[in-house]
Amino acid sequence: MALFLLVIIYLAFISLGLPDSILGAAWPVMQPDFGVPLEAAGYLFMTIAGCTIISSLASGAILKRFGTGKVTLVSCLMTAVALLGFSIAPSLIWLFACAIPLGLGAGAVDSGLNHYVASHYKAHHMSWLHCFWGVGATLGPIVMAHYIAGQSSWTSGYMAISGLQFSLVIILLLTLPLWGKVRKSPLFEQDMTDEEAISDQKNVSPLKIKGVPFALLTFLFYCSVEAGVGLWGSSYLVETKGVPVAAAAQWVSFYYAGITVGRFITGFVTFKISNRTLIRTGQLLAITGALLLLLPFPAAVSLAGFIMIGLGLAPIFPCMLHETPARFGKTHAQSIMGYQMAVAYTGSTFMPPLIGFLAATFTLGIFPICVFAFTALMLFSSEKLNRIIKKKQLMAHNEAGSSSY
Repeated sequence: MALFLLVIIYLAFISLGLPDSILGAAWPVMQPDFGVPLEAAGYLFMTIAGCTIISSLASGAILKRFGTGKVTLVSCLMTAVALLGFSIAPSLIWLFACAIPLGLGAGAVDSGLNHYVASHYKAHHMSWLHCFWGVGATLGPIVMAHYIAGQSSWTSGYMAISGLQFSLVIILLLTLPLWGKVRKSPLFEQDMTDEEAISDQKNVSPLKIKGVPFALLTFLFYCSVEAGVGLWGSSYLVETKGVPVAAAAQWVSFYYAGITVGRFITGFVTFKISNRTLIRTGQLLAITGALLLLLPFPAAVSLAGFIMIGLGLAPIFPCMLHETPARFGKTHAQSIMGYQMAVAYTGSTFMPPLIGFLAATFTLGIFPICVFAFTALMLFSSEKLNRIIKKKQLMAHNEAGSSSY
């Protein structure tokens, strides 16, 4: 049953990725239909992201009260209804109204499923979970392009993806009792390790636990790098390196391929290498790739830089999420997971526009400087967190040793 439930969670993460990439794919035909400015898509994106941040922050309390299964079901229902609303939207205001449940549903299910897998499954499942998000994010534009190219409208694309979401809702409804049964299985839920029990501070506010602020900063700068490279990488290659538009887009696609393939490979590597080692290795690889973009090398070297950044970023996000219960204890892991997702969405929402503002003020040559700075700050925050965790473990070990005499 634990394996069957894991398949359902994977399906849920595919459905989570589906809506994330379709607005950008559909907007070139949506914009003239509604007769609105080009930048309206950015406002829609920020509305969705803002609601996602709010639901991520509230997810800890909601999940504790209702459970992951019910929250996942309701959240997927919200996103399905929102996508259906997009498909029949008569005006831009209608789209903004539908963007609210779309964002609220995405944030709750993202935090809930990440916490569930981090608490109850091995590290390789977390890496593959986020690989499946990439599958959904890749399929979304393909589905939309199919309907647009086939003389249908973007509304048919949204309708089709909404139908896929409603199919998942039915599956989640039918399998809702499975969540409770599987959690009672001794093969599924593992006892806390000594390390987790040491860090399980029940009477402390989650944000006051030592190391949590540095964990949040690591997520902030990680998503700043990931979203910043994805949004501005192509423009930088075209305007600064003189790469043709089509080739630049292809080079950035290699960056995304590095993340997706890297996470698939990471799932196997976690059998032999710890999360913390993978996080540090990934950060060092990413900062090396950022350095290749920063230094005045030929344009061809930039391709290697993009691929190295993608491969480096691949293990960081899922491995850090999986480390949450071990670092901060299971009591507060659910709330801290929500805070981490909220800060992650904040980074991906506001940092890329900051890069754009700086590029407009100065030049797009600022792009590799920002990427290198964000990557360096991510590494610094992560290493500070590792030192705090190591110190806590050493103190707890010494206390346990003295109490045994």
